[in-house]
Amino acid sequence: MGDLLVFVLSGLVSGALYALLATGLVLSYSASGLFNFAHGATAYLCALTFYELHSGLGRPAVPAALLVVFGVAPVIGWGLDRLMFRRLARVGETAQIVATIGLLVALPAAGLWAVELLGDAGAPVKPAENQFGLPGVGPSPARSWQLAEGVGIDSDQLITWVVTAVVAVALWVLMRHTRLGLTLRAAVDNRSLTELRGISADRLSSVAWMIASGLAGLAGVLATPLLGLSAHDFTLFLFVSATAAVIGRFASVPLAFAGGLGLGVLQNLVAGYASFAERITGFRTAVPFLILFGGLLVLTRRARTAGTIAADAPPVDHLAGASWARRWGVWAAAAGLLCVAFYTVTTPFWSGLLAQGLAIALVFMSFTVVTGLGAMVSLAQATFVTGAALVAGLLMSRGWPFVAALAVGTCVAAVLGALVALPALRLGGRSLALATLALAFLADQVLFQSRWLRNGDSGWSIPRPVLGPVDLSDDRAMGVTLVVLVAVVAAALGALRDSPSGRAMLAVRSAPAAAMASGVSVLRTKLLLFTLSAGLAGFGGVMYASYNTRITATDFTAMTGLVWLAVVVAAGVRRPQYAVVAGLVFAVAPQLMAHYVTASAHLPVILFGLAGLALANDPDGYCAAVPVRLARRRAGRAAGTGTSAGVGVGTEASAGTEAGAGTEAGAGTEVGAAPRVVSGAPPPGSRATLAGGAERVGGGVESARAAAVPGPRADPAGGVGPAGRPVALELRGVRAGYDGGAVLHGVDLVVRRGEILALLGPNGAGKSTACRVAAGVLTAGDGRVLVAGRDVTREGAVRRSRGGVLLAPEGRGIFPSLDVEENLAIHLRDPAERDAVLGRFPRLRERRRVPAGALSGGEQQLLALAPLLQRPPRVLIADEPSLGLAPRVVDEVYGLLVELRAAGTALLLVEEKAAEILGIADTVAYLSQGRVSWCGPRAEVEADRLTEAYLGMVR
Repeated sequence: MGDLLVFVLSGLVSGALYALLATGLVLSYSASGLFNFAHGATAYLCALTFYELHSGLGRPAVPAALLVVFGVAPVIGWGLDRLMFRRLARVGETAQIVATIGLLVALPAAGLWAVELLGDAGAPVKPAENQFGLPGVGPSPARSWQLAEGVGIDSDQLITWVVTAVVAVALWVLMRHTRLGLTLRAAVDNRSLTELRGISADRLSSVAWMIASGLAGLAGVLATPLLGLSAHDFTLFLFVSATAAVIGRFASVPLAFAGGLGLGVLQNLVAGYASFAERITGFRTAVPFLILFGGLLVLTRRARTAGTIAADAPPVDHLAGASWARRWGVWAAAAGLLCVAFYTVTTPFWSGLLAQGLAIALVFMSFTVVTGLGAMVSLAQATFVTGAALVAGLLMSRGWPFVAALAVGTCVAAVLGALVALPALRLGGRSLALATLALAFLADQVLFQSRWLRNGDSGWSIPRPVLGPVDLSDDRAMGVTLVVLVAVVAAALGALRDSPSGRAMLAVRSAPAAAMASGVSVLRTKLLLFTLSAGLAGFGGVMYASYNTRITATDFTAMTGLVWLAVVVAAGVRRPQYAVVAGLVFAVAPQLMAHYVTASAHLPVILFGLAGLALANDPDGYCAAVPVRLARRRAGRAAGTGTSAGVGVGTEASAGTEAGAGTEAGAGTEVGAAPRVVSGAPPPGSRATLAGGAERVGGGVESARAAAVPGPRADPAGGVGPAGRPVALELRGVRAGYDGGAVLHGVDLVVRRGEILALLGPNGAGKSTACRVAAGVLTAGDGRVLVAGRDVTREGAVRRSRGGVLLAPEGRGIFPSLDVEENLAIHLRDPAERDAVLGRFPRLRERRRVPAGALSGGEQQLLALAPLLQRPPRVLIADEPSLGLAPRVVDEVYGLLVELRAAGTALLLVEEKAAEILGIADTVAYLSQGRVSWCGPRAEVEADRLTEAYLGMVR
């Protein structure tokens, strides 16, 4: 019983630290959608700061800890959010993972370098790297109390428990009983919807990162007596605490907190009572990683892929279709020059350095396979390198020739990769990355501790071979041989990418569901990529070990693989040529820095880690950014010498004409107006659509502008329409689209106070895009958006929402995890106003404590619209408000919209159900192919015109 109590109490200490770190991970992920692999590095940096303040500068422990937790840590979180995390939230998950791994590498090195510089400057700092047995916040040495025979606690443990309990209560109060906690939980559900409700998601993100970093700082300070100042141990702590974040589904703070406590206890119990562990070297230290891997397999749910758009859109290949000379000529010339340089200009030192870079480039090309082709982030590549090299060294010690040992080592790495991939591939994204890292740590702690494999601390000798007349003991010959090998592997990977199998792999990367529908086995393809990548890493590992002539089990640890990943992805992971550049940079840059900048070993590590910062701007790497910038420059020069504006307008105007139809284009035609199509003079009484939507009826022509826009435009002071109602919302000549593709082509719309404008049209006409532009979710490429006569074109959704423009998005504008009353509280801070809404809608009152996601579709839509009756917005933009609702509920929703109109709200409604919406609309506009084809009073709507609008026809 005494042993059990000891295990539980000691487990609660590590569990408390896991809980603090996991809570910070959940908070930051919830607010930004970004899993921070560098969270443990932040904790280490704070622990280092506390140590130097307390032990180095002699500041009292408690004030130093408070300064770190409430000052230094939040500033780190705020700075990283502003400089990096906000931009990273907009790029792909691979770039996010690698960038934060880069920070994981850079932050500890930056802290140690700062201490080094301060020491050189004469500051009373103490050596910090890998220091253990350090004092904590409590007395030093720690005071101990005996609870029972053989069971005791010390002051450091007690402080950790008490502080963790206080933090747990404070977090519960913050998240459940404050406005900030409510908005943070709302951001967890739907970040974009919080902005549509006037809540700045960026500000929430900054607050969340500050709180998360404060929790990391607290964990770092409390962990100092336990972990010392080992960046490696802090990183391991972070990865184990990720299991607790998985328990909380990266969304629930209480579950993550409880999971962290339980995880610490479970870890100690397994290590203490697993008797078989005595026979397995390193098993006890590997228990956390077994728990992490098992937790990921059991608790991680795969996201649904069917029905989604491309998961990873590839960048534009600006050399597609170019000749071989243009695509490969520069690289072939560089390889030839490098071979010549080995025997002409390079010294033995630089020959060896370049050969080393080429050897590691072979390893880096394995990332091109698994991440570039497969979009999978593997953090176990160093494991495959070490495994292949150890096996090759073992075989060569038994008399095997180099080529045979190389082949077997490569095959062993491939098999090891398949064994890693089989259980891990059911995961994806960050979970796959964590799973492969857990397996890599397991290999370091258990597999590579076997004496028969590692040969003790001395490792194995791998002498350079003699291949016929070529003796690779000469660095020059080794370098030229590696150039040839790198060229062959690069050409093979290029051929694979362009082959049918390669196209299937790219299809799996970009859109797994579509690839599966086309008959491609997603699991088999990913397994093949993972196995091929592991084999290539093993091949490169044996060659790298051959360059060094020896391999030990600690040469390439799992942490080494993290640095490799940061370096190669920062250069560019989609092309093998970029991996070669990364290998040469990795080998040469540290020496250049040591010779010309500083002898400190920390600066190169910092720069390699911070290379991930560039991924926020160039997610495909700095090498891939070069051809993109060159292509843009060429396009800019071509545009400067191209056709005149008048010709360009004519070209665009003619784009929508029918084949063989004449185009009317007077001198006064406005850019972006829909073309007038004439197929002969219309007979009396017929109608023909003119530019801007004008009609010719019986030979009489209405004004094109009047037909396209109901009433005159508002003046800058806020004009009024012919009915005497002020203009609330106006779109003038709006052009917009996505990723360079145009959707809206000069849209003009006017909505007045107390008016319902129904925007109708077929799917793909641009209705939702028009709503997004009007609400500020999407920025107009051209044209203007005015609210009450004020130009808000460059304002985002948050400012427009605060100015009274509200978007009810397609689907349901509710926060599913918040209950009914909390959803109302997002809109209405006054409890009396919430009670008024609940009194009006008894169904909502009955379910006020039910999560909104559990309501029926009609109840959810009522919940989204009902608060607006208490505080009517100036403009309501509703995108498909009746989507998926029963007819009775549709009538109720439309009744709410009519009440809002009576309250003076201007309503822009998009609907597919034209017959129903026409019953309440005042004005109707038809949108076809991104242009307003007709706009006018509801009374003038005719059945044939409605048919034309939905079929996309223009007469």
